[in-house]
Formats: sequence, C-alpha cells, structure tokens
Amino acid sequence: MTNKKQPPAKTATEAPAGRPENPFLDAAFYGRMRDYTERDAAFSKELKSINDRGAGKASPDAREAPSLQVLRAVVKKGLSLDDILARIVRGVESGLWEPWLAPYGIELQGVNYAKSGARNARLALDLSLGSKATAAFSNAGIANWRSLCAEDCAQVQVHKPTEKTPAKAYAIFHLDAAEK
Repeated sequence: MTNKKQPPAKTATEAPAGRPENPFLDAAFYGRMRDYTERDAAFSKELKSINDRGAGKASPDAREAPSLQVLRAVVKKGLSLDDILARIVRGVESGLWEPWLAPYGIELQGVNYAKSGARNARLALDLSLGSKATAAFSNAGIANWRSLCAEDCAQVQVHKPTEKTPAKAYAIFHLDAAEK
C-alpha cells in the first residue's frame, strides 16, 4: 500500500467564493422552465434556489431597489407605493401605513413611529405563490420577480410548508434605516 501525500487543506481564502447560483435570475431560463414544469413545482424550485442563495443585499432600501420599480409605480387606494414610502419616511399618517402596504403584498414588520428620527422600517414583501404582488409583476411581464427581489433585499425568510400551511417566503427590505 502506497502512502500518498494528501494535499494541504484549503484555507478560507482559497475556498470557492460567492453564493450558490440561482438560474431563475435568467428570464429566458425561467421562461423555458415554465414551459415544461407545473406552476407549483416551478415555484418550489425557484424558492429552493432563493433560499440556497440567500439575500443579495444589492439594494436593500425599498425606495431604490430596481426589482421594486414596478410595484412603486402601482396605485392602490389612491396612492402609489412610492408615495406611501415617502409618507412613511416623513412620519405622517402612521395609522394608515399597514393597510396601505397590504394590497402590495408588503407587511410592515417593524417601524419607529416616533415623530422625529429615522423610521428604521422593516418591510416584508411576500414572495409566496399567492402573493398580492404577483399581479403587478405579471402585468409588467416579469415572471422571475421573486428571484430579482431576493437579489436586492437585505434578508430572505423562507418558512417551509407544513401539513396545515403552505410555504411562505419574504424578501425583507429596509426603509429609512437608523444611522449606525
């Protein structure tokens, strides 16, 4: 039996850099996959890729995230999402923020309601199969919107399905974050 010398273990700097790939970021791939895959299965595969890759943190401020541009232009209850986000930052009409955000598929998970100072808001965009945001993105022809939002957001939360509840996923964006 020969005694082969093993190569030295890779250090952290030599380890492959980066996050796992998400093929769903490619709109053409997404379209081809949807041609041959059922809706629920396609959603499950995309959600797994999003979960494996994690948040991209490319543009976590909801006012600037390119992936939310379509939503920011949509008018619900007489206001665009852009207007709503501006009002949240200004700190006016605080009792209306949550009901205003709900039609966009956005939940207000935390916010500073004080009259002055940064809002430090956490906005959770529902990425689930039945998300209210789906219609706006579908109308704009953006089928892979979940993956695009996950690349911009600060955090991805995925809750696995149980016998009683379907899979839920959220892209967490910040708004008017407090200075560190």
